[in-house]
Order: sequence, then structure tokens, then C-alpha cells
Amino acid sequence: MTFSSKLIEKAVEAFASLPGIGRKTALRSVLHLLKQDKMTTEQFTAALSAMREGIRECNTCHNFSDAEQCHICTDPRRDRSLVCVVESVRDLMAIEDTSQYRGLYHVLGGIISPIEGIGPNDLNIETLTQRAQQGEIREAIMAISPTIEGETTIYYLTKKLHPLGVQVSAIARGVSFGGDLEYADEVTLGRSIVARMPYEAK
Repeated sequence: MTFSSKLIEKAVEAFASLPGIGRKTALRSVLHLLKQDKMTTEQFTAALSAMREGIRECNTCHNFSDAEQCHICTDPRRDRSLVCVVESVRDLMAIEDTSQYRGLYHVLGGIISPIEGIGPNDLNIETLTQRAQQGEIREAIMAISPTIEGETTIYYLTKKLHPLGVQVSAIARGVSFGGDLEYADEVTLGRSIVARMPYEAK
């Protein structure tokens, strides 16, 4: 792809570095911005800059937030005895889109994977057990991608949470084994949450 401008080329490279965006799509986005008035482009870049500078991690569930606690953790309408444990914020958003769940969340920040050198201490597990020790959590739903690493993570968390009096359940297998949770359709994912099953660590 040949560019008449180094500035356009750099902008295309920046857009193309984003996941799921190829160079042709990046070029279309750049050309679209060039057709807009200067204020629109400035608002676009200002929004990105403000997000990067202002976004923080919720100090309770590790969701992205504008404040110390996210809007889900501070919502009084949520069932505080129910916590849905997910790998990433993307999974949290996918479950929220189903409108089938009204409890709280806990974002692990990944799953246990010895092959990739990721152990329990690399994840947000300690803060989950701290929340459980406070006695408010009655049930923890493991909404973790059904893979070998995911099962290992669920097993480890169950061993941690059961002694604290927390019931552990796993989403129903409407989500195929080996699949990524974020790619499941909303109906399947919603039904999986509703039809969750107790998880026994044997």
C-alpha cells in the first residue's frame, strides 16, 4: 500500500495496530477523519486521551472504572451475595449484554496457565478471597471459558472458596468446550448464566 503522505501512513499504522483492524479498514477510518471538520477530529483524539489518562481499575472487582469503584459495585439494586467470576472485562461486558444477571462481578485478569507462566499469584485471586472472607458472598459463579486452563482455574478457586462458606457454581455448558466466552452469542450466554450448576472440586 503506497501513501502520498507520511502523516497518513503513520495514522494508518496506528489504526491497524488495533485488534481486528486491517490496513484497508484503517485507511478508510483515516480518510473518514480527514473529511470531518477539525473539531470532530480533536474531540475524537481528546476522548481517547482522556480515557487513557482517566481510566482506572475498580478497587473491588477490577472492572474498568472512572472512579475508585465501578458503577456496578456501587449499584444498590445489585444482589451483593452473588459474584460472577470472569477472566476479563470483555467477558464482564458480554454477560452484562445478556441482561440476565443482576449480581456483582470479579475480574481475574486471566486464568491459570503454567505453560504461559501464569500462576495464581499473577491473578486477582487474593482480592476475591478477601471479599469472601467478609461474609457477604453466598455464591460465586464461575463464568470462565471452558478450556483445560479454565477448568484448572475453577478447581483452584473452588478449593479456596468452599472453606469460606461460598457455594461455587459454573455456567451451564451451552458454551462449547474450548471456546472463548466473549464470542458466545447473547442468548446462549444468558441461558448459561441462568442454568448454572454447582461446581464440586473432588
